[in-house]
Amino acid sequence: MSESAPATADKLPKDLAAEKGMVNVQIDGVWIQVPRGTRMIEACKEAEKHVPHYCYHSKLSSPGNCRMCLVQMGMPPRPKPGEEAVYGEDGYQDIGWMPRPVIACANTVAENMGIRTTGELVEECRNGVMEFLLINHPLDCPICDQAGECELQEYSVEFGRGFSRFEEMKVKKPKNVEIGPRIRLDDERCVMCSRCIRFMDEVADDPVLGFIDRGTHTTLTVHPGHTLNSNYSLNTADICPVGALTSNDFRFQMRVWFLKPTPSIDVNCGTGCNIDIWTRGNEIFRITPRENNDVNSAWMPDSHRLNFHYLNSEARLSQPLLRSGKEPHEATDWPTAIRKAAEGMRGRQRGEIAVIGSGWQTNEELFLLELLADTLDTDLLTLVPRFGEADGKLVSADRNPNTTGAKILWETDDPFVTLDAIREGVRSRKIRTLIVFYEDLLEDAGFRAEDLEQLDFLVSNHILPNPTAAASDVVLPGAGFAEKRGSMVNVTGRLQRLNQATQPPAGAMDDWEILRDLIAALAPDYEKPHLLEDVFGAMADEFEEFKDLTLSKIGALGVPIKDTGESIPLLEAERARVERGEIVG
Repeated sequence: MSESAPATADKLPKDLAAEKGMVNVQIDGVWIQVPRGTRMIEACKEAEKHVPHYCYHSKLSSPGNCRMCLVQMGMPPRPKPGEEAVYGEDGYQDIGWMPRPVIACANTVAENMGIRTTGELVEECRNGVMEFLLINHPLDCPICDQAGECELQEYSVEFGRGFSRFEEMKVKKPKNVEIGPRIRLDDERCVMCSRCIRFMDEVADDPVLGFIDRGTHTTLTVHPGHTLNSNYSLNTADICPVGALTSNDFRFQMRVWFLKPTPSIDVNCGTGCNIDIWTRGNEIFRITPRENNDVNSAWMPDSHRLNFHYLNSEARLSQPLLRSGKEPHEATDWPTAIRKAAEGMRGRQRGEIAVIGSGWQTNEELFLLELLADTLDTDLLTLVPRFGEADGKLVSADRNPNTTGAKILWETDDPFVTLDAIREGVRSRKIRTLIVFYEDLLEDAGFRAEDLEQLDFLVSNHILPNPTAAASDVVLPGAGFAEKRGSMVNVTGRLQRLNQATQPPAGAMDDWEILRDLIAALAPDYEKPHLLEDVFGAMADEFEEFKDLTLSKIGALGVPIKDTGESIPLLEAERARVERGEIVG
C-alpha cells in the first residue's frame, strides 16, 4: 500500500468519519475524507487530482459514455470466514487493486477505497480512448473556432500518441449546419459527449437534440420539424468540449487567447446572472455565464448575453451637449455642462422640479441621485418600472437589475410610486424642470414628445442618442454597464459587484461622478467624494444592510444582505435534482 500523507488540521479522526457521513479514500497514495456518496471524479478534484473527461458535467446527469475518465479502483480484500480485517499501523486496510479500470464520473466512493489517477493501466486506457476519438476527427485546429478552449486539443497533447495508426478514409459528417438562429453545428468535430442533449433535456426543458445512426456514423442532429431556438441555446456552445457547437454571434470574431475576461454581473433583469465580459483592447466580443450556485448556477439566457453590442455603437454620446432655445445641440466641455445644468435647476419651488432615475443604475448612483433630489428640495424622485413575463428559469419578471437596491436606499417598497404624478405634473405644467438619468421617457415611461416640449428645462443622461436626449437642454453622456464599477442588489436580496471591463468614450463620464459634480455645483459646502469606495462607505454608514461591507468585501460571488422572499426557479429545480442524487450540482 502507498504511503499515506499526514492528516490535515481539519480532518476528522478516522473512526469518527462515518458518524459525520464521511468516508476515508486514498487517492494516488494520499488519504482524504469526503462525504459518503461522492462521485470518484469529485473526490479526485478534492484531492487536486485532475481526471480528464468529456461527457461529465457537475450540473448534468452522468451517462458515462466518453470513457475518458477511467481510473483504477481498489478495495480491501474481503476477509475469509472467521477472520478479522487486518489494519496497518496507519489504521487502514491494505488495498487490493482491480486489474481493469472504472469510470470516475458515475461511480461513488466507499470506505477505505483506493483510486489511482495515474499508472500504466490508466494511462494506456486513456491513450486508447483518445486514439478512437481522433480516428474520424478532422485535423482542422488552425481554423476551428474552439482553438484555445478545446479539451480534445488539450487532451490529445497530454494523452495522445502523436501519430495515427488509422489508414482508412475518415467518415465525413455534416459541416457548418445552422441548427438554430444563434448556433451552428460542425458534426464531424463532435465527440458524442451528449452534454448538449442533456442540457436541453434537463435544464432548458426543450429536448430537441439527439443522436441518429450508429457506430462511427453516429451524428448529432435536431429532431425533425424542430430547431434549436431556445433562449438558453448558447449554453450548449459553452459546455461543448470541442468545436462542434459554436455561437453565430462570436464565431470567427476573435481568437480567445487574445481576450481578457472580466468577472461582472448581467443587468438585463433582476436575477443578476454572474458573467465574464471578454474584451480585447476596448471592445467587447462576447459575454459568457460565470458559475454562482446562489444566482444562476452555470447558465444564462441568450437574450441577456447578446445584449451588449450597443456599447460598441458608433452612435455613442461622447461629449456633453448644450442647446439654446430651438437651436441644434452644440458640444461643450464638462465644467460648462455641469454649470449650465446647475443653473437650470436652481430657483425652482418644491413641486416644480422632479428627478427620474433608472433601475439600471448602481447602488452608488441611486444613493447620489437621492442626495441630488434632497439638494434640490424635492420629493418627486422615481424609477421607471420595467416588467415582463418571467420564464420560470433565470429571466425575472423585473427587468430592472437594481430595483431591490432602490428599495433599500430610498427606504420604500415602491420606488416607482411617483412616476405617474411626475408625468401628470409635466403635462399640467406644474413641473417645470426635469432631470432624467439613463432612461428614454418616450420609450419606457409613458411620456409624449409634446410633454417634454412643455418643460422649461430638461437635463438627461444616457449613453445613446434618443428622443429624450434630443429634447434636452443639457445632455450628459454616461458610461455603460461594462464601463463602470459599482454594486447592485438582485431580486433575492444578494449584493453583487459590477466591474469595469472597458473604458467609456473619451468625452463621457462615469455616472456617479456626474451626480457628484452636479451636487457639488448646487451645494458648494458638499464634501465631494473622490473614490467610488467613499460613496459606498457613506452608504454603509447610513444603511444597516451595507454595514461593515466594502466594495472589495462583496467578493466575486456577492453576499446576501436582505431577505426578499424571492427565489430563482432554475436554482430550485437544480437543488431538487441534487437532493434526488441526479446531479452533483
